[in-house]
Order: sequence, then C-alpha cells, then structure tokens
Amino acid sequence: MPKPEPAEKPKIQPKPQAGDNRRGAIAGLIIAIVILGVGWWLARNLTAASKMQDCLMSGRSNCNVIEPTR
Repeated sequence: MPKPEPAEKPKIQPKPQAGDNRRGAIAGLIIAIVILGVGWWLARNLTAASKMQDCLMSGRSNCNVIEPTR
C-alpha cells in the first residue's frame, strides 16, 4: 500500500450505517426484557416458597394453596 504524501489528506472512512446501531439497541432491549421476565418469575416463585415455608414452620399441616374454581 503506498504511503500518502505529506501534503495529501488522509481519506475519511465512511460512517457505519444507522441500521447497525439500531440492531444493537434492539438486541440490548430484548436481552433486558428477558432478564426482567426471568427476575419477575423468580421473585414470584421465591415468594410462594417463602409463604409455604412460613406456613409449615408455624406448625400447620394443611398449607396447600386452594385455587378457586372458575
């Protein structure tokens, strides 16, 4: 590759297209939504387990959750 002359300006590289930036932002948004969903599911399950453990530790023997019929 020839060296540029001292008086010659270096060529400016073209800017990346805007679509590349959006693709990364959308991927980050999807990852954030997945992490929030997993965190919400985990919090609900841990809360249910904590309530069951509290019931059992209080000495009760019937701690099953009774779901109302629809």
